[in-house]
This record gives sequence, structure tokens and C-alpha cells, in this order.
Amino acid sequence: MEEILNDSVVAVELEKFEKKYNQERMEGAVSTTTQFEYAYCMVRSDFASDMKTGLVLLEDLFVRHPEGRRDYLYYMAIGHTRLKEYSEALKHAQAFLEIEPNNQQVIALEELIKKRMDVEGLKGVAKATGAVLVFGGIVGLGLALLKK
Repeated sequence: MEEILNDSVVAVELEKFEKKYNQERMEGAVSTTTQFEYAYCMVRSDFASDMKTGLVLLEDLFVRHPEGRRDYLYYMAIGHTRLKEYSEALKHAQAFLEIEPNNQQVIALEELIKKRMDVEGLKGVAKATGAVLVFGGIVGLGLALLKK
């Protein structure tokens, strides 16, 4: 599962699908396939802005193309996980599992998302605790200096 989350799009591939997407857009009608291919590339980009664009395209497809919802949910879960938007990622993974409850790949993704949420939560607690300790140390030092 980590491999899928760490998979980055190759620049040549992104350029190819971006060109195709923009060409169809200029012609007035972007096919579902082209929009999906471009969104899939964008979600695999190393840049957060590209990933967000990919998610917008996938969300649009999710609304307009019900037949592909399963795939769109999966890649939205991947995109949100890559952006560390774990609550959103978890929603999409769980929605996918409502459609296909025994999908092992998505079950593994859901577990990974939950694990990352726990790790991020612990990091947040550690940072907050560290900040409180530093603040307490500064206040203690200030009080000690005032007593002298």
C-alpha cells in the first residue's frame, strides 16, 4: 500500500494527459476517460496544488459519472492520504467499502489511513506537550530570576 501512496507521476506522462485534457476542453467536451486519466496523474503529482486539482476533477466525475464511483472514491482516498487529509481520506475509503466491503486493497488503505491518523495525533500531542514544557520552563526561569 505504501508503494501506491509513494508512486509519483512521471513528468512526460503528466504532460501527455494534461495536453489531451486541455485539447478536449478547448474543443468544448472533455471525455470521462480523459478527465479520469488526467486526474489520476494529478493525484500522483509531487505538488499539493496538482493533487488538489486532481481531487476536484475526481469529485466532478463522482457526481457526473455514477458508473465509475468506485474508482473515483479509491483515488480520492489516495489523494487525500497523500495530502495528509486523513479524515477525508477515511470517508472515501469507507464509502468505497460500503460498495465493496471485501476489497482487500481498500481495507489495507483504510488501516494505513487510521495508522497515520494515530501517528499524526501522537505528534500533535507531543508538540503540544513540548510547547507546554518549554513555556513552563521559561516561566519558572523568569520567576527564579525575579526572586534574586
